[in-house]
Amino acid sequence: MLLVSAVALVDSDGRVLLAQRPPGKSMAGLWEFPGGKVMTGETPEAALIRELKEELAIDVRQSCLAPIAFASHAYQDFHLLMPLFACRIWGGEPMAQEGQTLSWVRPVRMFDLDMPPADIPLVAILRDLI
Repeated sequence: MLLVSAVALVDSDGRVLLAQRPPGKSMAGLWEFPGGKVMTGETPEAALIRELKEELAIDVRQSCLAPIAFASHAYQDFHLLMPLFACRIWGGEPMAQEGQTLSWVRPVRMFDLDMPPADIPLVAILRDLI
Protein backbone atom coordinates (compact mmCIF):
# COMPACT_ATOMS: atom_id res chain seq x y z
CA MET A 1 0.00 0.00 0.00
CA LEU A 2 1.41 3.36 -1.04
CA LEU A 3 -0.08 6.48 0.56
CA VAL A 4 0.27 9.60 -1.59
CA SER A 5 -1.29 13.00 -0.86
CA ALA A 6 -2.35 15.28 -3.74
CA VAL A 7 -3.84 18.72 -4.19
CA ALA A 8 -6.00 20.60 -6.64
CA LEU A 9 -4.61 24.13 -6.46
CA VAL A 10 -7.47 26.29 -7.73
CA ASP A 11 -6.79 29.81 -8.98
CA SER A 12 -9.21 32.75 -9.01
CA ASP A 13 -10.35 31.79 -12.56
CA GLY A 14 -11.35 28.26 -11.46
CA ARG A 15 -8.36 26.61 -13.14
CA VAL A 16 -6.42 23.79 -11.51
CA LEU A 17 -2.64 23.41 -11.58
CA LEU A 18 -1.43 20.15 -13.10
CA ALA A 19 2.14 18.89 -13.38
CA GLN A 20 3.48 16.74 -16.18
CA ARG A 21 5.73 13.93 -14.95
CA PRO A 22 9.26 14.52 -16.28
CA PRO A 23 11.28 12.06 -18.39
CA GLY A 24 12.98 9.35 -16.38
CA LYS A 25 10.18 8.96 -13.83
CA SER A 26 7.53 6.26 -13.92
CA MET A 27 4.51 7.36 -15.97
CA ALA A 28 6.62 10.09 -17.60
CA GLY A 29 4.58 12.51 -19.70
CA LEU A 30 1.32 12.00 -17.80
CA TRP A 31 -0.40 14.96 -16.14
CA GLU A 32 -1.12 14.72 -12.42
CA PHE A 33 -2.17 16.66 -9.37
CA PRO A 34 0.86 17.95 -7.42
CA GLY A 35 1.77 16.08 -4.26
CA GLY A 36 3.78 13.10 -3.17
CA LYS A 37 4.42 10.23 -0.82
CA VAL A 38 3.41 10.40 2.82
CA MET A 39 6.44 9.51 4.95
CA THR A 40 6.28 7.42 8.11
CA GLY A 41 4.87 9.47 10.98
CA GLU A 42 3.55 12.19 8.63
CA THR A 43 -0.08 13.14 8.13
CA PRO A 44 -1.36 13.50 4.55
CA GLU A 45 -1.67 17.26 5.13
CA ALA A 46 1.89 17.61 6.45
CA ALA A 47 3.21 15.58 3.51
CA LEU A 48 1.38 17.83 1.08
CA ILE A 49 2.70 21.00 2.70
CA ARG A 50 6.25 19.59 2.50
CA GLU A 51 5.87 18.36 -1.08
CA LEU A 52 4.39 21.65 -2.33
CA LYS A 53 7.35 23.54 -0.86
CA GLU A 54 9.83 21.11 -2.48
CA GLU A 55 8.09 20.71 -5.87
CA LEU A 56 6.52 24.12 -6.45
CA ALA A 57 8.25 26.49 -3.98
CA ILE A 58 4.92 27.57 -2.47
CA ASP A 59 3.77 27.80 1.14
CA VAL A 60 0.46 26.25 2.14
CA ARG A 61 -1.20 26.25 5.55
CA GLN A 62 -2.99 23.15 6.76
CA SER A 63 -6.13 25.24 7.37
CA CYS A 64 -6.25 26.00 3.61
CA LEU A 65 -6.38 22.30 2.64
CA ALA A 66 -9.91 20.96 2.24
CA PRO A 67 -10.29 17.19 1.67
CA ILE A 68 -12.58 16.57 -1.32
CA ALA A 69 -12.05 12.99 -2.52
CA PHE A 70 -9.69 10.05 -2.58
CA ALA A 71 -8.48 7.50 -5.10
CA SER A 72 -7.87 3.82 -4.42
CA HIS A 73 -6.20 2.13 -7.38
CA ALA A 74 -4.40 -1.18 -7.88
CA TYR A 75 -1.35 -0.71 -10.09
CA GLN A 76 0.61 -3.77 -11.16
CA ASP A 77 3.29 -3.43 -8.44
CA PHE A 78 1.45 -1.62 -5.64
CA HIS A 79 -1.90 -0.36 -4.43
CA LEU A 80 -2.24 3.43 -4.28
CA LEU A 81 -4.37 5.29 -1.76
CA MET A 82 -4.45 9.01 -2.53
CA PRO A 83 -6.46 11.65 -0.68
CA LEU A 84 -7.12 14.73 -2.82
CA PHE A 85 -7.35 18.13 -1.19
CA ALA A 86 -8.49 21.44 -2.68
CA CYS A 87 -6.55 24.61 -1.96
CA ARG A 88 -7.41 28.15 -3.06
CA ILE A 89 -4.93 30.11 -0.94
CA TRP A 90 -1.14 29.73 -0.87
CA GLY A 91 1.94 31.88 -0.60
CA GLY A 92 4.20 32.43 -3.59
CA GLU A 93 3.93 31.70 -7.28
CA PRO A 94 4.05 27.98 -8.24
CA MET A 95 7.32 27.30 -10.04
CA ALA A 96 8.51 23.86 -11.15
CA GLN A 97 11.45 22.75 -8.99
CA GLU A 98 11.89 19.16 -10.24
CA GLY A 99 11.89 19.39 -14.04
CA GLN A 100 8.15 19.03 -14.42
CA THR A 101 6.00 21.12 -16.77
CA LEU A 102 3.15 23.02 -15.12
CA SER A 103 -0.17 24.04 -16.64
CA TRP A 104 -3.32 25.76 -15.34
CA VAL A 105 -6.25 23.76 -16.71
CA ARG A 106 -10.02 24.10 -16.43
CA PRO A 107 -11.47 20.91 -14.90
CA VAL A 108 -13.58 20.17 -17.98
CA ARG A 109 -10.39 20.21 -20.13
CA MET A 110 -8.65 17.64 -17.90
CA PHE A 111 -10.54 14.88 -19.70
CA ASP A 112 -8.43 15.70 -22.80
CA LEU A 113 -5.13 15.06 -20.98
CA ASP A 114 -3.31 11.78 -20.41
CA MET A 115 -3.37 11.20 -16.65
CA PRO A 116 -2.41 8.31 -14.37
CA PRO A 117 -5.29 5.84 -13.96
CA ALA A 118 -5.72 6.73 -10.27
CA ASP A 119 -6.22 10.43 -11.09
CA ILE A 120 -8.90 10.00 -13.77
CA PRO A 121 -11.90 9.33 -11.46
CA LEU A 122 -10.98 12.43 -9.44
CA VAL A 123 -11.44 14.68 -12.47
CA ALA A 124 -15.23 14.23 -12.62
CA ILE A 125 -15.52 14.90 -8.88
CA LEU A 126 -13.38 18.01 -9.18
CA ARG A 127 -15.32 19.26 -12.21
CA ASP A 128 -18.58 19.02 -10.26
CA LEU A 129 -17.16 20.83 -7.21
CA ILE A 130 -15.51 23.80 -8.93
